[in-house]
Order: sequence, then structure tokens, then C-alpha cells
Amino acid sequence: MADPFGKQIQNRNFLAPVGFKFTLAKYPKVAFFSNSARIPELTLGTAIQPSYLKDIDVPGEKLTYGDLGIRFLVDENMQNYMAVHNWLKGIGFPETPQQFADQTTDRDGVRDPKEVFSDGSLHILNSNFQDVAIVKFSDLFPVGLTSLEFDATETDINYFTAEVVMRYTVYNIFDKDGRTRL
Repeated sequence: MADPFGKQIQNRNFLAPVGFKFTLAKYPKVAFFSNSARIPELTLGTAIQPSYLKDIDVPGEKLTYGDLGIRFLVDENMQNYMAVHNWLKGIGFPETPQQFADQTTDRDGVRDPKEVFSDGSLHILNSNFQDVAIVKFSDLFPVGLTSLEFDATETDINYFTAEVVMRYTVYNIFDKDGRTRL
């Protein structure tokens, strides 16, 4: 007889929404003190199969990935904010050829148009702040960065947060070792 409990969840602890960190391969030394992130939505298009009584929805062939939004605390020297700002400006409409060259040159000084992209990882952490899963994004690039609003009339110090919106080719969810897909 088959074990009726063989497919039961073994770990009864719940995943907390505060356990995550985000890293970006293009800027490994820049810390993104993320205070909000989400695994983007994933939708499958449908096709319609005609029928003489009622048209029937059937699974389509194309997946659509939602945008990746990361909200992060801006460090005092603005390194994380400026990394995204300069990346976005360099691939968008640079003022000088050097701005574009900075975004398309690898660490060895070789020009490569693929350098405008970066891989990134969203590490999902358990209650002990250990990796549970890693969401790996391929070919990320920024499409939006929020403003920073300075206001001398503030009575409390609220540290700046900014949000970057990124697009990418695909994401995959891996186990804690980062090698095996879940």
C-alpha cells in the first residue's frame, strides 16, 4: 500500500515576507539594501478552440513575464542609486559617446553590446536568514528609476528609498545551492 503521507509538506514553518536579498552581477560591490521585491507574475496566453456549442480556451504557447520591481534604501554616498542611474542613462540617450561606451565595455576593456544587460538574483531566505531558493534573472536592464524628493520641512528623518523597474529575458527558480531547478 502506498504511503498516504509521502507527499506531505515536511517543514511546517511559513515563509516570511521579510527574508530576501537582491544581488546584481554587473555591480557586485554595490549593495542594494532592498526593502521590497517580488517574484514577478508569469502568465500563459491562451488560444481559442472553436466549437459548435461553445468556444473552448486551451493553453497557448507564449509566456509573459512581469516587470521586476526592486525598492531599496539609498546609501549615504548614493552609490546604489547612481549605479542604476548611470546604467539607465548610458543605455537610454547618453549625452556623450563615452556614457554608452561605459555601459558596453567589459572589465577587460572589450566592447560588447551584451554588456548593457546583467544577470541578477533574488535570494529567498528562511527564518534563520539562510537561502531557501534563488530566483535568477537573465539579461536584466533598467527601464525606470524613481526620483528622490528632498524636503527641508520634514521633522523626522526618513531615509530615502528608490525603486528600479527592470525587464529581463527569463527567470528561473533554483534550490538553495543555486544549481537545481525547483
